[in-house]
Amino acid sequence: MDFNLYEQAQKKIIVAAHRGSAAGNIPCNTIPAFKAAKSDGADMLEIDVDMSLDGKLLIFHPGMEMAHLGINESIRNMDYEQIKDLRYLNYDRTKTQFGLNTLDDFFEEFKDKCFINVDKFWEHPEQIYNAIKKHNIKEQILVKSAPSETIFSYLEENAPELAYMPIVKHTNHVHQRLMNSKINYVGAEVIFPNESDEVASEKFIEFMHKSKKLVWANAIIYSYKSQLSATHSDDTSIIDNPSLGWGWLARRGFDIIQTDWTAKMVKYLLAEDLLYR
Repeated sequence: MDFNLYEQAQKKIIVAAHRGSAAGNIPCNTIPAFKAAKSDGADMLEIDVDMSLDGKLLIFHPGMEMAHLGINESIRNMDYEQIKDLRYLNYDRTKTQFGLNTLDDFFEEFKDKCFINVDKFWEHPEQIYNAIKKHNIKEQILVKSAPSETIFSYLEENAPELAYMPIVKHTNHVHQRLMNSKINYVGAEVIFPNESDEVASEKFIEFMHKSKKLVWANAIIYSYKSQLSATHSDDTSIIDNPSLGWGWLARRGFDIIQTDWTAKMVKYLLAEDLLYR
């Protein structure tokens, strides 16, 4: 597979699976969920990374121990030997057979298979970058963060080759800073609670494309009270009309769309002739 993200995005919309495809007894952020997402048509797997007390990198969303594991203890305060015995809960809050996967195991499983977005990169950049180098998968990786001079400096000094996107809201105020940097600035993840926000406009997307930068939008919803892409969401697509959700994002020109419903979004975009460009 050609892992030039910009070139691939000229051919089709890049479908990013948020924490994999989780349902029933298969929890999110597990290798089975990521395998399901890939078979559903995902081009990119979005993963969350946390770290144990003794420095083991794990696929897990920080702060979600009670929701996903049913414990009040942070895994950051636990050694890996303790964490190995933990098991995810399913949607009925029943313990599953699935434990936490290490970042090493995930990288080995999906090496040479798809793009990988490492979320929470900004919390442990050095350790995560070392793991990326160890598994020789730099060309597959996309990292993101809120605009941060600390992260910018780290990337410039240590990992200028890693594909990077800032996560920006309302406007991309760091565009020129990144254009003039040594960072491999490939585009921006945009958040627009309102359709009138600058980063939701066709003019902004056209400007980014003329700069040969990609634009990432989120159909996912963390909280319905705080929309990431106005109302153009997974919920709108499934409950109301996919043309107003996934279709709107595709027609607007976004290059990467993150979803919790990979199979349904891919099926819709294919049926409407929107997936390939």
